[in-house]
Amino acid sequence: MPKRPSGSDSVTLRQVSEAAASPMLRGDFRQLASGASPTWAELADALHFSLGDGRIWLNDQRMVLIQSQVLGRLRQEIIDAFGMETAKGIFMRVGYMQGVRDAELVMKRFPDQDLTHALAAGPRMHTLEGFVKVVTRHFEFDREKGFYHGEFHWHDSSEAAEHLSHHGLSAEPVCWMQAGYPTGYTSTLFGRPVLFRETECLAMGAAHCVVIGKNAEEWEADAPEKAYLGLQWKARHSAPSTSAPAASPLNETVKPERDEVVGVSARFLTARLMVEKVADTQATVLLVGESGVGKEVFAQQIHRLSSRARGPFLPVNCAAIPENLVESELFGVERGAFTGAVASRPGTFERANGGTLFLDEVASLAYAAQGKLLRAIQERKLERVGGTRLIETDVRIIAASNVDLAEEVRAGRFRQDLYFRLCVFPITIPPLRERRDDLPLLADHFLRQFRLRHGRHVRGLTRRAMDALLAYDFPGNIRELQNMIERGVIFAEPDGQIDLQHLFTGSETRSAKPENLALNRLGRIGPTGLQTDYPENLRKSRKPEYPAQPRETALEELTIAENRLFAEALAQSGGNLSAAARHLGISRAKLEYRMRKAGLL
Repeated sequence: MPKRPSGSDSVTLRQVSEAAASPMLRGDFRQLASGASPTWAELADALHFSLGDGRIWLNDQRMVLIQSQVLGRLRQEIIDAFGMETAKGIFMRVGYMQGVRDAELVMKRFPDQDLTHALAAGPRMHTLEGFVKVVTRHFEFDREKGFYHGEFHWHDSSEAAEHLSHHGLSAEPVCWMQAGYPTGYTSTLFGRPVLFRETECLAMGAAHCVVIGKNAEEWEADAPEKAYLGLQWKARHSAPSTSAPAASPLNETVKPERDEVVGVSARFLTARLMVEKVADTQATVLLVGESGVGKEVFAQQIHRLSSRARGPFLPVNCAAIPENLVESELFGVERGAFTGAVASRPGTFERANGGTLFLDEVASLAYAAQGKLLRAIQERKLERVGGTRLIETDVRIIAASNVDLAEEVRAGRFRQDLYFRLCVFPITIPPLRERRDDLPLLADHFLRQFRLRHGRHVRGLTRRAMDALLAYDFPGNIRELQNMIERGVIFAEPDGQIDLQHLFTGSETRSAKPENLALNRLGRIGPTGLQTDYPENLRKSRKPEYPAQPRETALEELTIAENRLFAEALAQSGGNLSAAARHLGISRAKLEYRMRKAGLL
């Protein structure tokens, strides 16, 4: 067990070992935990059965009842079809997502709880959902120093029982989904990756399961949980000349200038799997995604995992090359080819020989330049401008676009033959708004990166700052989040925390107090007193749920702004819930539940 950090700010619920051995004092510890809010009754109140219409709600999250035996049978079939390791990764990620969702629920329903009580609610949530009975032995943390350690006992594990019924005694722990749950829950609340590992298991013959949680970097370097949760890239090649795979984003010693691809969300893991599939081949890759999603970082990762890792990686911004200079930039120029060409110069194809050429924003190339690019890719030979000699090149092409190239082909702005040449292996990079589960990991990664770069000691993000990030739409995607965290590191006080006003400092919020900021209907943070975002008829028809009184927390402001969005969408759709839900991009059931809860229906 790691040493507990010194300092008066360290928060602990650990009992001394002698006290834990006493049945009476164990009861006192449970009473201490049960007295903290949210209580069992408060958590149970969040569960609602909508009888007759087939819906169960845990706060605003729709739930389903499914027999434990069905999960056991599904688990058995996945193990038989794909093997133990693949099944372990699948179920651990499922548990991780469940933990993330429950952490978001606790933050939303109990916004005034401190971190100690919010963390203590995790075992109750886990028990409430019927997978296992969780008994907290101890947990301690120091948020300023980023330290966490906890030990929990699991009794009557349904996952272990199903494994025993299908496979008998196991030589290793098998509660994979349940181990993923506290990892997702604690990492989301703590704002840093915390990995939980089962050390004893009912399926191994133990009386109960024992699970230990520690900072991710405190587990050994080859901790398999990092790979299962997508926090560590797999090297799919074994060429001796290649460089090592990218370091884990959980390593505190990561160099500040090196970009990493971080995430555990389902959409991200899909893209990540595609990268790992194609990296050790020579296939041309087309990366598609909105501006700012990190296409160049993905391209660099493909290069690092490929057999060309020792060769150059050369990025080219096609949008920045003037139309009359495209040929000379890509293919080079011979001396005297035109006025000003006083020396021969190789192009990007020659300079990337033996490595990877990344063509960013390839759709911006002029139509004539597209034909020349197609020939160079197809023939693997080129001529410099003003030259007569064919030059052979060995370059892997990775192209990227923030527009749909197929649509550009139909519109006549992009050559179809070049599109098919580039689209050998397309990979779609999801926008940040579709991978909110990754926000705590990304925020922590950028925080460590910019602390090292700028030499600033910042302890982390406040609770309401993280709440605002989780609610924000991020039109600028990863690049915008990166800028926000860097701005926060610079603005925050030494040894302080990044708060809401440090992240959102645009002209619309510069004079506003942080407690008066909220999301407007455009998905941007702004002062709550402004009414210009809402039509006059909506302001007149607003319910009394929006009193003109001081707001207590930023989270309340976000909730009110959300309710205004719902009311406006319903008004614009003429009272049609289905149309309003489509307009908002959520399900009709979720919209109806939230509006009824807010008294808008």
